[in-house]
Amino acid sequence: MKTRFISLVRLATFLALIGSLINVSHALKPGERVIVLNSGDGTISIIDRATRKVMETRPVGKEPHHLVTTLDDSELVIANAASNDLVFLDPLSGELKRRLPRIIDPYQLGYSPDGKWFVSVSLRLDRVDVYAMPSYELKARIPLAKTPSHVAFSADSKFAYVTLQDSDELAAIDLATQKETWRIKIGKTPAGVWMSPQGLLFVGIMGRDHIDVIDPTKREVIKKIVTGKGAHNVFPMGNGEHVLVSNRVDGTIVKVDYKNLSVVGKPIKVGSGVDCMEVSADGKEVWATVRWEARVAVIDMTGAKPIEYIPVGRSPHGVYFKSHAKRDR
Repeated sequence: MKTRFISLVRLATFLALIGSLINVSHALKPGERVIVLNSGDGTISIIDRATRKVMETRPVGKEPHHLVTTLDDSELVIANAASNDLVFLDPLSGELKRRLPRIIDPYQLGYSPDGKWFVSVSLRLDRVDVYAMPSYELKARIPLAKTPSHVAFSADSKFAYVTLQDSDELAAIDLATQKETWRIKIGKTPAGVWMSPQGLLFVGIMGRDHIDVIDPTKREVIKKIVTGKGAHNVFPMGNGEHVLVSNRVDGTIVKVDYKNLSVVGKPIKVGSGVDCMEVSADGKEVWATVRWEARVAVIDMTGAKPIEYIPVGRSPHGVYFKSHAKRDR
């Protein structure tokens, strides 16, 4: 009886292992790499997502902070704030495809949903640059003191919304006219901003412990959701219900229901300076950069805890892999 019990346990363990391998194979693309921007070193870490091993650390430019894909997902675009250029990579392998010079101080960046505009946020120079697509022709340089930080777009591509860290404001830019149309006071030191399918803006308030929920039609904060000290970035999970908020000071990630405007579950302790995130297609795995610890955390969302830390370069910021959850907008 004992021998039979041990055999059954071994069989169950084997089947569980096979099942987990099958799930992983569905969640990953063959040869998929994770791209991490090491802002302090001017490099990218290229990590094999399946084995979680750093395959290569490569120079990319000075102060790479943020990244975004082109609207067709054919290229991964890295903004080098101090070397004033954009670098375009293969989003699956991380191989260099091309470089676009003379994009001045691109800290944050994004494409309007209709594909007509490329917006570069210049934190150091206190302005926002608007480029026409697909030529990347500079159309306007819009002063936005002080310290413009992150950008989000309205669904109709009419407006770009930009947080202003050192003046505690949110500004709206009309993309057709390339002019600022309004500006409102919000929480202290706003950073990450995300537009929900319902048309509300969610802004991380780094100088406090919450995110501001803003109705841009009313031009007012309609709710504050407490997530943790140093609330910084807001990232959609792709399930049409939740976003993740990284809290730099507390070193936590919190799940928020963006329809009911409430926190779901308990904070996940990740590490000091937790910042940008990427979510797997099935929503079960999150990669998060931990800036002050020079590493990336891999988080099991089913168990709500980090399962592995991977050392990378100094001040890791943006993170990306191709088989991610669909963006909620």
